[in-house]
Amino acid sequence: MHTDRGQTLPIYIWLTGVLLFVAFAFFAFAQAASARNGAQSAADAAALAAAQDARDELMDGFELSIGTGDGWQDWLTGDKFTGAGARSAAESLAADNDAAVIGFGPAEVNGFPGFWAKIETTYTVGDSIIPGTESKHAKAEATAIIKPRCDIPPSADPEKPVEFTCDGGESFEIDPDDFELGDLPDASALFSVHLAD
Repeated sequence: MHTDRGQTLPIYIWLTGVLLFVAFAFFAFAQAASARNGAQSAADAAALAAAQDARDELMDGFELSIGTGDGWQDWLTGDKFTGAGARSAAESLAADNDAAVIGFGPAEVNGFPGFWAKIETTYTVGDSIIPGTESKHAKAEATAIIKPRCDIPPSADPEKPVEFTCDGGESFEIDPDDFELGDLPDASALFSVHLAD
């Protein structure tokens, strides 16, 4: 009986060691997954911020072009933004999520304009039993697009009143001769901004 106990002790020690190793390995993978999820959230936020900044530019240009003969239809269809402040907006949101933009540019998905952003976390995965994780930063990228939500009649004259219909059946009328700043609906009614599939 005494001999049997002595023989099983090394097995218990070995099993305990294996279980501890598995637990630490699982923790290391959980750390990596958490860093990856944080990186993807930061990338999504950066891309969306860039697209929202461009949407704001479209709204400003659209509003200011009505009644000037500048062809407000081009603004409403999403064709005129420059994206001048898009990268700055992306960098700001990335920083709020403990990340830095390491790649950025315009994008087009299914004919809709937008921006892609690649980020790297400012924090590391952290110490673990896997060598090198203490200096490893997570990276991720995302693309967001701006989609006009309204249909303009092909015969619309930019100098005359026109009614157009947007997603959800909501209708708006623009009369260039009777238009004041602030008359437009909210930007989200005219343009949707979302992550590309």
